[in-house]
Amino acid sequence: MTRRKRIDFDGVRRELAGRCFICEQLAGNPEYAHHVVYEDEQVIAFLQRFQTIYGYVLVAPKEHREHVVDDFSEDEYLGLQAVVHRVGRAICRTVPTERLYVLSLGSRQANAHVHWHLAPLPPGVPFEEQQLAMLDTDLGLDLGEDELVDLAARIRAQLAETGTGPPGA
Repeated sequence: MTRRKRIDFDGVRRELAGRCFICEQLAGNPEYAHHVVYEDEQVIAFLQRFQTIYGYVLVAPKEHREHVVDDFSEDEYLGLQAVVHRVGRAICRTVPTERLYVLSLGSRQANAHVHWHLAPLPPGVPFEEQQLAMLDTDLGLDLGEDELVDLAARIRAQLAETGTGPPGA
């Protein structure tokens, strides 16, 4: 049986008060620390703070940008997608995954910093609970800090083990 807990996303938005949670993390604000699975000079990937799906990771450019294609040169965009691919492969090798969902979500009202969601659909989920229904929930996994540390470490290990580390590695 999977332990779940309710997530107050409205409360989270009020707490942020218009601040960018990715920029806050990059600035070292401990209130917005996430478990990092990958980082280089331009990109950071980390466990989604509220694990609604086990192994859910966000990938973002370190520089605050808001438009998913217009704010990037083609080379910058392709570099980001190379990291999305590498981290996605590591996730799929770490947790049971029927399909890896890759989306760029956010809005001007909240989460304006461009980021990609890498959400591994577990095997056996009924069709009506898949796709956007899988992501549109306020029920998060009730994971302890030890479980999150372990999960992040296993994804990092897969990145290192499979040669899916930094671009050019």
